Amino acid sequence: MKQKRWSRTLGAGVLIVGAWMMTAGAGAAPPNAAMLSNACAGCHGTGGGSAGPTMPSLAGQSKEAIVVAMKKFKSGERPSSIMGRLAKGYTDADFDNMGEFFSKQKLHPTQQTLDAARVARGAALQEANCSRCHLEDGKEGKDDTPAMASQWLPYMQMQMALYLSDQRKMPEKMAEKVKPLSVDDLEALLHFYASVK
Repeated sequence: MKQKRWSRTLGAGVLIVGAWMMTAGAGAAPPNAAMLSNACAGCHGTGGGSAGPTMPSLAGQSKEAIVVAMKKFKSGERPSSIMGRLAKGYTDADFDNMGEFFSKQKLHPTQQTLDAARVARGAALQEANCSRCHLEDGKEGKDDTPAMASQWLPYMQMQMALYLSDQRKMPEKMAEKVKPLSVDDLEALLHFYASVK
């Protein structure tokens, strides 16, 4: 008899604790944009200002550019070493929140040594070839085109190598402009974008 009463008491206690846990979980607020974006700080820097030459700055990118990139990482369409695995842990709503957060951060100017002659040549090439999508000298991007201004040169060189080797799919509008250019032309363009403050 005592055992039955004890079992009923234990069962009621489990139900009460379970109900309390469900209520507590339901009342917990989902992570906000800043909280989600803090997870990116280890590689992309606080507020999206990268401190490492192989990681892009996310500050000032358009929301659309970030959302599209994250979806491509998640699906495997865009090659990556780490981002593909990380992106699988986020929802589309998370991508929207992170994109919104980083799009409101100020451009992060990098300090790097660049070839002045290449920067000058790249400025002319950019105006003729890239300025319709990479706006304001690369400070803004049209639609889902990324902002290029003041990105680390090694990061941009790595991404261009992926494009040229067909490991990363080049957008058609970009391919039309890039294919006629020489390797030296492309290097000059990257030096120019890296120089923009």
